[in-house]
Amino acid sequence: MILWLKALHLFFMVAWMAGIFYLPRLFVYHAQSNEQAVKDQFKVMERRLWFFVTPFALLTLVFGIALIAVYGGQWFKVSGWLHAKAVLLVGLYAYHFYLYRLVKQFARDENTRGPTFYRVLNEAPVLVLLGIVILAVVKPF
Repeated sequence: MILWLKALHLFFMVAWMAGIFYLPRLFVYHAQSNEQAVKDQFKVMERRLWFFVTPFALLTLVFGIALIAVYGGQWFKVSGWLHAKAVLLVGLYAYHFYLYRLVKQFARDENTRGPTFYRVLNEAPVLVLLGIVILAVVKPF
């Protein structure tokens, strides 16, 4: 049972991260575009991608919580690495919903930032994911 929960948790996390990594890249191209027809196409792509990966974000959370439930409350209390991972995850979910805010701004043609901002924004989740993976695999505390 636990191995199935872990497998599903990891699968949905990977699918979610693929979208999280690609959406800001679309913002880079969108911010560089000067043609309205191209911008309109990016709006469709951005909205569809965000709504496509959001269920993966929710299923990642569901299977993560299921793992905690199966391992039990005592295990959770003594797993300091998991508490640190949870803090990083809160940040990652905040980032996910911040991307939605940006999708809505682009949809209204209200973007005020250049492509460099979105390139930097694109790299942020990579570092958070690195921290999460290290915590989950190495369990340093």
